[in-house]
Amino acid sequence: MTVRIIPRLEIKGPNLVKGIHFEGLRVLGKPEAFARHYYEAGADELIYIDAVASLYGRNSLLHIVERTASEIFIPLTVGGGLRSLDDIREVLRAGADKVAINTAAIKDPDLIRQASRKFGSSTIVVLIEYIRHADGRYEAYTDFGRESSGVDALDWAQQAVELGAGELLVTSIDRDGT
Repeated sequence: MTVRIIPRLEIKGPNLVKGIHFEGLRVLGKPEAFARHYYEAGADELIYIDAVASLYGRNSLLHIVERTASEIFIPLTVGGGLRSLDDIREVLRAGADKVAINTAAIKDPDLIRQASRKFGSSTIVVLIEYIRHADGRYEAYTDFGRESSGVDALDWAQQAVELGAGELLVTSIDRDGT
């Protein structure tokens, strides 16, 4: 098995942030600087997630994606606030190689099918942020881990693949992103 290093960088506004259990975000610096550092250190791929885009209904990463894509030459996945094929197209045109969708995909699963047909399944990553409940259930969450979806995460993973997701990015909220 080949081990790949794929840092996931969470962004709020123009800043890279870090939280614990997706809460209490603190500013670390400029995402482009961290992306360059990881690239120079040998990362195989990079993921940008806008931590508040779904909450505020916006997609504000385009300039950050453009600057990053001009400086690093590894695959770049971008997610957060992507609600439509037009949003996905904009991020890809800005320089992303792949897009990660979560909230919009749970609300409208057909978005996965439409996006994979239009842009290719290898471009579509379905982000599954989940919590394991005391009774052993795994529940998918939306809006950067803020909202319970009522959807079983394991069933959702299978459905996302059947709809055309080329990759799944699975993140445990209760284990701080592991």
